[in-house]
Amino acid sequence: MSTIQVQDEQGVRIITINRPDKRNALSLDMYTSLTEYLIQGESDNAIHAFLIKGQQDCFTSGNDVADFLKNSNLDAKHPAFRFLFSLLDLKKPLVAAVTGPAVGIGTTVLLHCDLVYADPSAKFQLPFVNLALVPEAGASLLLPQLVGPQKAAELLLLGECFDANTANVLNIVNEVVSEGEIFDYALAKAVKLANQPPQALQATRELLRPNKDLVRKQMERELEQFAVRLKSDEAKNRFKAFLNKA
Repeated sequence: MSTIQVQDEQGVRIITINRPDKRNALSLDMYTSLTEYLIQGESDNAIHAFLIKGQQDCFTSGNDVADFLKNSNLDAKHPAFRFLFSLLDLKKPLVAAVTGPAVGIGTTVLLHCDLVYADPSAKFQLPFVNLALVPEAGASLLLPQLVGPQKAAELLLLGECFDANTANVLNIVNEVVSEGEIFDYALAKAVKLANQPPQALQATRELLRPNKDLVRKQMERELEQFAVRLKSDEAKNRFKAFLNKA
């Protein structure tokens, strides 16, 4: 069974992360599939919005660390970072439904979404510094803009887990939805977006992102630092401890 599943319904491309045995940890192949499905959906005139989700008990636990370390030569063509830059370049709206863990990229991807819904089981974490790394996906710029510099520093420097209600208060999610209802609720919102006049929708979305070039530059800066940090002794030691614990 595919670890990234796609289904087109009512003008919405539904992308499901489907690797429950690994807590939906993202491998390099999964990043490649995610990017391809987004690019295909962008060029399909029948698709007007995207919805990304996991299973009921997990959105994603972040990178598959062992797989990620197999290709540690990082640049914009690396599967993970190619996916992140594809998020930045999306013209059509993106909705997320978050349940269970949303670790690392599971949280930073939400900063590129137009609408984000979570249920009470959702747990968010940005453990980049914990692993001797730096943030990605433009989080070092987008998160302070969203939650304020002091709260962003707390979330990024300490890397502690926070719950759905906290994410809601911080405006990282739009709404906390009752368990068992979130996927239908998020899909209904995505369908509503898909039924909006598409040119006006995309133009408005573009206007809501006036600092896109600045975000791209920050993502490039993060990528440079991420590549340096990943090869550092402190990162190697943290990853070794992580893998031994796993």
